Amino acid sequence: MVALIALVVVGGATRVMEAGLACPDWPLCYGKLLPGHQMNIQVFLEWFHRLDAFLIGLALLIQFVLAWIWRAQLSRWLLFIYGFLVFLVILQGGLGALTVLQLLPSGVVTAHLALAMTLVAVMSSLSQRLLSSTQIRAPIWWRSMGGISILAVFAQSILGGRMATTWAARRCLDQGQSCQLLDLHSTSALIVTACISLFAIVSVLAGGWPRSQWPWLIAVLALVVSQILLGLLTVHYGLNQPMLTVAHQLVAALLIAFLSALSVKNPQVLISDKSATGNNLFWEASHG
Repeated sequence: MVALIALVVVGGATRVMEAGLACPDWPLCYGKLLPGHQMNIQVFLEWFHRLDAFLIGLALLIQFVLAWIWRAQLSRWLLFIYGFLVFLVILQGGLGALTVLQLLPSGVVTAHLALAMTLVAVMSSLSQRLLSSTQIRAPIWWRSMGGISILAVFAQSILGGRMATTWAARRCLDQGQSCQLLDLHSTSALIVTACISLFAIVSVLAGGWPRSQWPWLIAVLALVVSQILLGLLTVHYGLNQPMLTVAHQLVAALLIAFLSALSVKNPQVLISDKSATGNNLFWEASHG
């Protein structure tokens, strides 16, 4: 997960620093595994972005092979998920190649971002699923509201990526033109905030296990507030502060990771002292 989040952040930094074509060839960089005298901050960002993607792909491939070897002892769905993750990484590599070979077309770059966010969501869900109980599932309203929140953040991220790759925000702030995407992005942020806030409020009011997840819900709400502030500051400084833009994309990835994990989280099943002698099970709320 750390490597995936880093991949999204470095990808954002690569775009903000206009380093997407710093390595003019693919998959090598200036025909080498490690560029020498051509190395500068832009080349390093693009090169490191590719290196991180390669290491993630290699790690997932190893996990898929191990899951295949031990498939008799593992759930069938686990092998399927690892196979799906490997497929996504291969597809992501193909999109990465197209961004270079076709000179950063907006549609391909946006799809590249969408696939990266999908990888974050799937990997975060898988990690949490392996840690959660399989004997009882969270209420359907919990999973539904969590899923809706994920889709809202995902759509907002893709809209932001499209806005950035078409330079719509820059044209709007500098020339007062093509402001539709920026206005839509600002308005839809209210919808995303409403979805996540409603998810948190209903969870607290429901009591029981959902209420016990309040530390994570507060963390998600804090990320939402941070994201709004970062967006406002980015516009206030006229997109001239790259670190604000990178932080904005980082928080978006963290939101998707947190919400994905929460959506698949199940109450933990524990056995009481009495149940050790064959009596009833009791459920204890999971606190993460």
